[in-house]
Amino acid sequence: MPFGKKPDGTGRTINFDAVYQKIIKPAIEAAELEPIRADEEIVGGFIHKPMFERLMLCDYAVADLTTANANVFYELGIRHGIRPYSTVTVIGKGTVIPFDVVMVRALSYAIDTLGNPELPDQDRIALSKRLIACHEHPLEDSPLFQLITDWPKPDLQRLKTDTFRDRVEYERKYKLKLERAREGGVVEVQAVEGELNINDADPAIVVDLFLSYRAVEAWQEMIDLAERMSPVLARTVMLREQHAFALNRLGRREEAERILKELIGERGPNSETNGLLGRVLKDRWKDALAAGRVAEARGHLRRAIKTYLDGFYADFRDAYPGINAATLMEFEETVSSEQAAILPVISFAVKRRLESKSTDYWDHATLLELRVLERNPKGANEALADALASCREVWELGTTADNLRLIIDARNRRREDVAWVEGIEAELRNRVADWN
Repeated sequence: MPFGKKPDGTGRTINFDAVYQKIIKPAIEAAELEPIRADEEIVGGFIHKPMFERLMLCDYAVADLTTANANVFYELGIRHGIRPYSTVTVIGKGTVIPFDVVMVRALSYAIDTLGNPELPDQDRIALSKRLIACHEHPLEDSPLFQLITDWPKPDLQRLKTDTFRDRVEYERKYKLKLERAREGGVVEVQAVEGELNINDADPAIVVDLFLSYRAVEAWQEMIDLAERMSPVLARTVMLREQHAFALNRLGRREEAERILKELIGERGPNSETNGLLGRVLKDRWKDALAAGRVAEARGHLRRAIKTYLDGFYADFRDAYPGINAATLMEFEETVSSEQAAILPVISFAVKRRLESKSTDYWDHATLLELRVLERNPKGANEALADALASCREVWELGTTADNLRLIIDARNRRREDVAWVEGIEAELRNRVADWN
């Protein structure tokens, strides 16, 4: 299936993580099966050995054809080539199936205007019934075996099903270990890494380990791990972005900037990568200011604003680069009129996100920063409460506090009243101290 949020070609952006969590996963569990999800974000579309094993050896498979994702169709083709039955296809309503797969009987699920499951209970039950029917009354659902009746059926019992099940158990065990280790800090995460052979471990576990180091702010450990990963895994977009993120946290700005510029050169501007590069350039601006290099700082500030704006203009639905550009505009010699122009757009984007069923810390943090820029104390304090309640990792609060400090410093120079903003910043800093 597609992962994260992806456009479907009709103007909608569908939240496939929500589709999985609210429809597919619980439907599989209700059919007394075990869900195993392979993440294309992790392997960058590269189908590695564990993926082939899953496609061949899992007793059942669910394929989501929404967006006509090329990876999904390739994987479905492998599955249909080796499994005569027990493959269930699903599709978001309103999606047009390509002609070559119109014979595939896909179960549709409803999507609302925000791209989230609209009738999750109903669609979950329907999918569960289909999976149960596959078990009770197995019928050939592979077009290959339906159309070529004498095509030899592979003897799957002779394949390494025990080895495969051991691998699934191994992955589950280490994901649970890492979940517990994140609560104990960097030493416990390192202890889990010590049990793994990075070259042989499933990529999903390696990425989970990588992000576990991020969760405990172990930036050097992230970088060291990235350098030990397989070249294929290390070259995926998410790994490169997070590698740059860690480099920047250690002050290795030029290296981080180079990685992110390469990604933008390959893929074009986008809100995620531009947001990360904007942060690097913002930090270079702050470094130059602290060193008294005023002219250089001005150049980095302009580059940071442009980078954030390019990311925001690439996708107006993602308010993150927009709010960062608007905040940095406070530091220009004259606040750009573009700030007043984009604030309502940012506000609309945040409002739409908060109306969805899958909000996170950054939505509330963005609203908090927006209300501060709008000089709205009441709205800012309401957003602060929601941000504190939804925080997942301590560095998130520190990032928001740092952004508010930038606004405070800029407005102090213009002799504006910032006492109420300082109170919000102090509350964030206190929460960080409590967490640590």
